[in-house]
Amino acid sequence: MGKVTGFMEFERRNLTEEQVPYRIEGWCEFSMPWDKETLQTQAARCMDCGTPFCHAGRLLNGMTAGCPLHNLIPEWNDLVYRGGWHDALSRLFKTNPFPEFTGRVCPAPCEGSCTLGLSRSPVAIKAIEKSLADMGFEEDWIQPNPPQSRTGRTIAVVGSGPAGLACAWELNQEGHSVTVLERADRIGGLLMYGIPNMKLDKEIVNRRVEILKAEGIRFITGMAVGTDILLEQLHAEYDAVVLCAGATKPRELQVEGRQLAGVHQAMDYLTSSTRSVLSQGMEEEAITACGKDVVVIGGGDTGTDCVATAIRQGCRSVTQLEIMPQAPLSRGGTNPWPEWPKVRKTDYGQAEAIERFGQDPRCYQIATTRLEGDAGNRVTTVRTIQVEWQRDEAGRMLPVELAGSENSLSAQLILLALGFTGPEEALAGELGLERDERSNIRTGGQAEAGSYMTSVEGIFAAGDIRRGPSLVAWAIDEGRQAAREASRYVLNANKLQKRSKTDEIHVRI
Repeated sequence: MGKVTGFMEFERRNLTEEQVPYRIEGWCEFSMPWDKETLQTQAARCMDCGTPFCHAGRLLNGMTAGCPLHNLIPEWNDLVYRGGWHDALSRLFKTNPFPEFTGRVCPAPCEGSCTLGLSRSPVAIKAIEKSLADMGFEEDWIQPNPPQSRTGRTIAVVGSGPAGLACAWELNQEGHSVTVLERADRIGGLLMYGIPNMKLDKEIVNRRVEILKAEGIRFITGMAVGTDILLEQLHAEYDAVVLCAGATKPRELQVEGRQLAGVHQAMDYLTSSTRSVLSQGMEEEAITACGKDVVVIGGGDTGTDCVATAIRQGCRSVTQLEIMPQAPLSRGGTNPWPEWPKVRKTDYGQAEAIERFGQDPRCYQIATTRLEGDAGNRVTTVRTIQVEWQRDEAGRMLPVELAGSENSLSAQLILLALGFTGPEEALAGELGLERDERSNIRTGGQAEAGSYMTSVEGIFAAGDIRRGPSLVAWAIDEGRQAAREASRYVLNANKLQKRSKTDEIHVRI
C-alpha cells in the first residue's frame, strides 16, 4: 500500500502544534492541519507489510493492540497517497462513524501495532485519520443521511457518550425510532464534559449531534435514568433499551482529610471547567485553579487533562503524583511488538508544564498518606511518602512505603485522577441487573463477541458500563455491536440470520 519505498524515504511527522506560551492563553485546539502534500507523504510511509496488525483490535497482555474498530488503515493510506481523498474518506467511514472524535482523542493503539514501528517510527495513522475527517467536513462531503423507511420499532439509548452515539446511529440507520436520554444538559457524555475543549473542541461534538438529529434521532437532556425516570418505565415503553451510560463511579482516595474543601474528583473539575468555557466564564460555581498550588493525584489521560486545564486557569504551580514507577524509554523484554508500547512519553499537559514552570510536574512512586487543612477546613497540604514496588508471597506486585521518605506539598486544590470502578448504582441496581466481579453489567456470553443482552430480556449494555473503563474506539465498536443485536431482537430476526444492512457504514459523501 502507498509508495513501496516510502517508509525508507520519508521520516514521520507529527501535526504541528501552536507554541505553548500562546496556546495556554486560551481553550482552542492547538494542532494545525497538514497540507495535502504532507498528508500524502505521511500516508506513503505505510509499507505494504503483507500482514498488517494495525487494523485488528485485540487485547494482548491486558492492553489494546491494533484498532478496535478494525479501520481499514492500509487501504485508506494507499488512497490518500494517490490523492483519492473522497474514496479514502469513504473507506474510513466503512468502519468508523465518528473519525473526527477518534482522530483527536484516541491514544492510537494502531500505531503501537504498526509493523514499521519495529524498526522506525510508526505511520502517523491518527493524524491522517483526523485530517481526512476534517477535510470531509470542510468540503461538505459529510451530510445527514436519514433512513429511507422506518420499521415502527422504538429503542431507548441511555447515555450519549461515544457508545451511546454510535449505538443510536446504527439503530437509526436500521430504520428504528431512537431516543437518546442524557442526564447532563448537553449531549456528548465523555466527549462533551470529560475531555477538555483544547483536546476536543465542543463545536465538533455539536456538529455531529446536529447531523444525528437531522437523520431522525431524538435527544433528551437533563434526564437521569434511575432517578428522573425509572429504567423499568423505559423497559415497558420501548421495544428495547440499550445502556451506554459508562463507568462513571470514581475511585476514591481513602486517606484522612479527603473531606476538606478544595479536594475534587478530576471529572467534576473537568466538567466544571468545560461548563465555564462554554458559558464564557459565567458559570457561577466553577472550580478554578487560578492562583493556587495544584496537586493532581493520578496519571493517565485524565491526569494530563487536569494539568493542562489548571495551567490555562492560571495556577501558581502544578504537581502530578503517580504511584507507579516511571516507564522505560524503549520497550522492555516483556513488552514486545505488537503489544501497546509501555514507554515513557511526555503528553501535551506535561509539555506545557515544563514550558510554563521549567520542570516536569510528574513525581513517580509517590503515595499520598494524609491531607491537611486550615481552620476553615480548606485543604493546605498533601503529605506523601515514597514507595517501592515489591512482590509479595503470592507473586503480586505491591507498593511498600520507604521509611524516612516522607514529604509535604503545599496545595489549595487537589484533583483525584484515580480512574473509575464501574457503573453507578442508581442505574445498574434498579432492575437487579447481574454484575461481573468488577461490578460492570454482565451480558450473556460476555467473553464472546456479539452478546450484549443483560440478565433482563430486552435490555442491552455496551461500552464502559459493560467492559469497564476503556478507549473511545472500544466504546464506538461496542455501541454498534449492541445496536445490531438489539435490532435483531426487536425485529425478531434471530430466526432470519440476515446480514445487517449497515455492516458497512453508508455516509452520503
